[in-house]
Amino acid sequence: MKWLPGNRGRSHRSAGQYARAAERALRLRTLIALGLLAVVTELVGRSFGPHDKRFLGWDALLLMCMLAISRYVLPLLERRNRGATAEEHVGGLLDQLAGWRVIHDASTGHGNVDHVIIGPAGVFTVETKSHPGPVRVARVHGATLRQAQAQRRRVEGITALKVEPLLVYSSAWIDRPMARRRGVRVVPARLLLVYLTGRRRVLSPEQVELAYHLLAAALTEQQLRTRLRGRAGAFSRL
Repeated sequence: MKWLPGNRGRSHRSAGQYARAAERALRLRTLIALGLLAVVTELVGRSFGPHDKRFLGWDALLLMCMLAISRYVLPLLERRNRGATAEEHVGGLLDQLAGWRVIHDASTGHGNVDHVIIGPAGVFTVETKSHPGPVRVARVHGATLRQAQAQRRRVEGITALKVEPLLVYSSAWIDRPMARRRGVRVVPARLLLVYLTGRRRVLSPEQVELAYHLLAAALTEQQLRTRLRGRAGAFSRL
């Protein structure tokens, strides 16, 4: 099997693709809903006059929706945008690795893995966090660690190789960078490439290539199954 240098031939999905799509979809739905409500309010006002109770009711509803969007939706959009930006930043760093394979935004059927890295130093999953910090390793939430471990188990089941889960903070200060907690290594993005390239070689180029193709094929199969289930559900509702 021919070895391809760098990351050519990696998964077609880009870093942060799912998170960015979710953020844009929420933004679009919010704009459409607000726009429709504004149009209806305007039509009611033109039809019944600005002092009619029906217009005043729609006007009050429009105002309440704007307040709700300001309080709840805009902060959610900001968090999603920050998360997508963090994944894009970390993905850009990983794409600089020569001799490694990188799969971004890997859908396993049980959630997405932000990045899977396969290279001379082994196989790694990356769960990216955009929390600005500071971060104390001893206080990282247990749910976050369980998520990283679940991602590790899923990738190990596909590649039959040992996988190390990494929890990468895109911009936060970490009190003990590179420390491990419950088997998950906590890494600041600025030291991610240093950590990966500084580890000893455990896989040959052929093993890297084989593991990559096994994982890419399994992810493609999972995506096809998900689409088929979605279509079957759509047909059943007809």
